[in-house]
Amino acid sequence: MSAPVPTRVHYHKRNRELELGYADGSSYRLAIELLRVYSPSAEVQGHHPSEAVLQTGKRHVGLLDVTQAGRYALKLHFDDGHDSGLYTWDYLYELATQQEARWADYLARLAQAGASREPSTIQIHQV
Repeated sequence: MSAPVPTRVHYHKRNRELELGYADGSSYRLAIELLRVYSPSAEVQGHHPSEAVLQTGKRHVGLLDVTQAGRYALKLHFDDGHDSGLYTWDYLYELATQQEARWADYLARLAQAGASREPSTIQIHQV
């Protein structure tokens, strides 16, 4: 069974969340940081699970743009320059419905690596 297709996508810039709304009335808000650290791109996931790269310093990441890729995915353009990887409807729904477990796993991997969600450089954003 494939995931439902969102009927509404809204970026809440202030909260740094992407909201996905569905025809059945359900909606999910995904932290942009979560979307960034679980990017489906080869740059993040590698070509094999052993090649995955732990993303650090992404606490304040936001979106510059969201574009639809055909009828099956979104392309997210992050303000840290990352814009590769297509977020299929299935993958977005998986992240939405498993976000607590994914978040816990990410925090555990950061702790194990002695890494941080905080950026190591000063973030400069245009206002």
